[in-house]
Amino acid sequence: MKKLSFIGAALLASTVLAGQAGAQELNVICSNEQDWCDLMVSNFEDATGIDVSMVRKSTGETLAQVRAEAGNPTFDVWWGGTGDPHLIAASEGLTQPSGADTSELLGWAVNLAEISEGRTIGIHLGVLGIAYNREILAEKGIEPPACWRDLTNPAYAGEIQVANPNSSGTAYTELATLVQVFGEDDAFSLLQEIGANVNTYTKSGSAPSKAAARGETGISIGFEHDMVKLKLAGFPLEIVSPCEGTGYEVGGVSIIQGAENFDEAVQWVNFVLSADAQSAGPEVGVYNVPSNSNAILPDEAPAVESIKLIDYDFGTYGSSDTRARLLARWDEEVKPQG
Repeated sequence: MKKLSFIGAALLASTVLAGQAGAQELNVICSNEQDWCDLMVSNFEDATGIDVSMVRKSTGETLAQVRAEAGNPTFDVWWGGTGDPHLIAASEGLTQPSGADTSELLGWAVNLAEISEGRTIGIHLGVLGIAYNREILAEKGIEPPACWRDLTNPAYAGEIQVANPNSSGTAYTELATLVQVFGEDDAFSLLQEIGANVNTYTKSGSAPSKAAARGETGISIGFEHDMVKLKLAGFPLEIVSPCEGTGYEVGGVSIIQGAENFDEAVQWVNFVLSADAQSAGPEVGVYNVPSNSNAILPDEAPAVESIKLIDYDFGTYGSSDTRARLLARWDEEVKPQG
């Protein structure tokens, strides 16, 4: 009996191990908002039966991790965050083509795929803007901003919050946008003047608008779809598309070079590019513009057609050399010292 029990236990153990070896799994790093990350993981698991392990990190942090883990990655796919760092990862050979079908995608999403030779694909569009807490500004008798240059107003001293472009893709988009709108030297002069009014440079790109919504700061810079979510929640935020013109992000999805679970990663890419998956965003307050032409565009999404958008140069500002040079100059000329 003891011998039979031992054999039975051994067979059971081998069956369990075989099942584990055959189990499908996927490791995802997400640079979108936490609620959106969680919902997409849940929907993907329900649709495919693949178990997903997900962590959330900002875009700049993720790029640093992808670089540090080159050749031995701990995750398979990177979903969300601004497109520039995804393009940088692609140019450095840190990501690989997924072979996904882009026939249903809008032009700006396909453009990201073409620039990267299929290593990253656009998943959404988000417009860069300014938010202000109308109660704080009214209480202090301060005129709201309408343009980028308005943010240099001495009346805004200590009232502006924005993220650090070293860690935040949102803030790097702001930096690249101002350089394209004003020219590099004038943009850095402007950033210095705005910096005199900044109370905090946050790590996360969405944190400043959350602070403005809570009344912890008067003005924030970020993506308008994040601001819309807060305004709809009842916070006293007003949203401004700067008069000189503004930039935008095209969020990306990329499979990491050397991904252990490549086939599952391809399924993830195909899923997040689908109309059904992208249409679920409003369930958790995501109001950006989806990249699938058949996805439902939320009524609350920023009206892109009425905003003065620049012709954002993803090829230039998504290159490693340009990013490194601009960040080094930001650290030297804008970043608070000491």
